[in-house]
Formats: sequence, C-alpha cells, structure tokens
Amino acid sequence: MKILRNKDCRRMPWKNGGGETVEIAVFPEGAALADFDWRVSMATVASDGPFSVFPGIDRTLSILDGEGMTLFIEDRTPVCLTRESEPLPFPADAATSATLVNGAITDLNVMTRRGVLSHRVERLAVDGTIALGLTGETMLLLCESGGVDLELDKSSGRLGERDCLILGTGGKGVLRLSGRALCYAIRIR
Repeated sequence: MKILRNKDCRRMPWKNGGGETVEIAVFPEGAALADFDWRVSMATVASDGPFSVFPGIDRTLSILDGEGMTLFIEDRTPVCLTRESEPLPFPADAATSATLVNGAITDLNVMTRRGVLSHRVERLAVDGTIALGLTGETMLLLCESGGVDLELDKSSGRLGERDCLILGTGGKGVLRLSGRALCYAIRIR
C-alpha cells in the first residue's frame, strides 16, 4: 500500500504545450511521455483546443472540477462530459478537440499502452463504508473530494483531497473504504 500525496505530485507542461499536467503516477517509474506503459494525471484545461495525440494509447477522461467540456473525437458523435458523467474511454491517437462549457475545468486522465495493458475507471461515492475486491491487477484510488480511511489486511491509511493510493499487482483481498468522499478507482491489467 503506497499513498501519494497531492502536494508531492510532479507538475509538467502538456505534450502540446497548451497547459499543465499534474502527474500522479507513471509506470515504469520515471518513464517519459513516449515510453510509459500506464500513466495517471490531472490537467487544468483553460481554453478550447486540440488534445495531444498519443499513438498506441487508450485513455479515459473524467471531469473533477468545472462545468465540463464537449469532446469532438474523430469518428464519434460529440459528447458533453461533466462532473456527473461516467468516465469516458477513447483512443488517445484519435484526433480529439474540446470546447469548454463555461470556463476552465480540471480532468482526470488515465492512459495505458494498447496491446500491453488495459484499464477501467469507476467513480465511487463513499458515504459510510464500502469494500472493493482486489483481483491481482494494479489498482489506484484517487480521492477527488472529501476524505477516506483505508484498510487492507493489517495496513491502514487515509486519503485526503486529491491524494492517491497505489496497490501493485498480485494484491488480493478486500480494500475497505470508510468516510465521505468521491473517489475514482482505476484498475490496470
């Protein structure tokens, strides 16, 4: 069980130079934008425009702050993504642009290298205690807002706003979450 504090995350410019990303975690550790197997980050989008293209990568976007954005993804019907929307998966090598609904947004961006790994992102409202079954894949849990206590076997911890838990491959059992929080569970296989 490894907890990454939001204040310690790496800040870096977007691949296309149009903004800033907060890199939560990347694998292999220290990998650059061209050679990661998976990457989880947050970005503030302050203006309309194109997305960076990542050949051979699948991505999932979720809105954390702001009123949302309309995504124009190549060969798809435009979709308005808001804080209430389910996480949206799409290929990161498809030409994509966004129009903001009403001002800047912050998004959660999960990316995996196609043909090597896959991922799934689930939004979880925690109000009390819930249990997440672990099946051996890498799992990250981002606390978007609020706070949540964690318990796994004999380990425990607490996530505050924008803190992230990482559980490596091979972990089995049940992760218990207690508190009031909005979280994103990210499973990477």
